Amino acid sequence: MILAAAQTKPKRADINANLLDHYHLIELAAQNGANLIAFPEMSITGYERSDAAELAFTKDDYRLDHLKTLAVKNNIIIVAGAPIQIESQLFIGEFVISPDNSVSIYTKQFLHEGEDEFFQSSFDNNPIVTIENQKIAFAICADIDNPLHPENAKKNETDIYIASIFFSPNGIPNAYRNLQDYAQKHKMNVLMSNFCGDSWGSPAAGQSAFWNNKGELIGQMNDSDAGILLVENKNDDWTSRVIIY
Repeated sequence: MILAAAQTKPKRADINANLLDHYHLIELAAQNGANLIAFPEMSITGYERSDAAELAFTKDDYRLDHLKTLAVKNNIIIVAGAPIQIESQLFIGEFVISPDNSVSIYTKQFLHEGEDEFFQSSFDNNPIVTIENQKIAFAICADIDNPLHPENAKKNETDIYIASIFFSPNGIPNAYRNLQDYAQKHKMNVLMSNFCGDSWGSPAAGQSAFWNNKGELIGQMNDSDAGILLVENKNDDWTSRVIIY
C-alpha cells in the first residue's frame, strides 16, 4: 500500500488554479503507485469562512468531474476538501472520490471557534474506505483537537487515520503531539496533510507527516515546499519519501 499526503499552496478562492494543482499532484502520486492521495482542509477553495457559501460545492458538482476521471483512470482514491452545501446547510467537508466513480462526503465534526457562524457540524457523514483490508477514517482540522474523534475512529476499527488540516506555525507543534499520541494510544497509522504558504490571509505551517501505529514519525515535509509525502507499507514496515512539486 502506498499513501500520499499532498502539501499545497492554495490561491485564495481561485478554484480553477487550485484544481489544476490537484490534477498535477494526483498524477504525480499515481505515477509513484499511490492508492490514495489526501489534500488539506478546503483544499479546492483554500480555507474560507465568510465567502464559503459563494464558493460551495455540491455532491454532484460538475467541477468534480475531472477528479472523478483521474480517480478511475489511475485507480486512486482522492480526498479533496471544500465548503460543501448539503440541502440548505453549509459544511466544511471533503469529497472521497473512489476509482469506481462513486463520491462520498465527510463533514467536519468539531468546529473551530468562529466557524459555527458560517458552518454546521455533523456526525452523519463519516465514510470508511478500505484498501488492502485496512480501514481508513477521516478527520478535518479541529477534529484532531478533540480526543473523542480518534476514539470514535478506533471504535470503528480504523487502521489508518487521515487528517486534512490548516494549521499555522504556532499550532503545528500541538497537532504533532496530538497525532503522535493518537497513533500510539489507538494503534492507528496517521497521515496528515497541511497547506504551506498562506491561506485566508494567514501562514500555514506545512510539515505534512505520517506516524506509524507505534507513534513513530516515519516521514514529514518541510514548512514551505508544495509536493507530496509518499508512505509505503511492506510487511508492516513503513517507509517514506518526499517529492517536491
